[in-house]
Amino acid sequence: MVTLLAALLLLQGDAPQFAALQDFQKRVSDYVKFENNLAKGSSVNKPTDEPHLILERQHELARKIREGRSQAKEGDIFTAAISKEFRRLLGIAMAGGNNVGIQKSLAHSEPVHLALHVNESYPADVPLQSTPPTILINLPRLPPELEYRIDGHALVLRDTAANLVIDLIPNAIP
Repeated sequence: MVTLLAALLLLQGDAPQFAALQDFQKRVSDYVKFENNLAKGSSVNKPTDEPHLILERQHELARKIREGRSQAKEGDIFTAAISKEFRRLLGIAMAGGNNVGIQKSLAHSEPVHLALHVNESYPADVPLQSTPPTILINLPRLPPELEYRIDGHALVLRDTAANLVIDLIPNAIP
């Protein structure tokens, strides 16, 4: 599926940017298929209102993902070319007057400064730094299994069901 952003790049003749976004979409899709396969046949997808069961299932899925991606490292999804394109898109999002609004939004929503690493859980006792809409509108859409988060100046790709850091781009936010 070609995103609107990727289609605009293709129309403008920006083949390297288009290729980077297509590669990102493929890597995200491959990850989601991987996660869904791990969750099949387990209790992870069974509905429950019990907080302790929700947490147990989250930990079970996280364990399976870590085992399946034991060699995962920074840059597996955000490759050098993809990171370069994301930094360009983030620069566009923060251009002009948007920068002040974004910085205010980030400062207002309990800024987070952690040392996150791929395959680690996002700390349960730390609030999830929201990603301002002005940034989100400039980035490729994600499936519901994943979300963008901000950690200081890093852009983080987080698995929502497993609460795992899947990848990140350090110093992505100017």
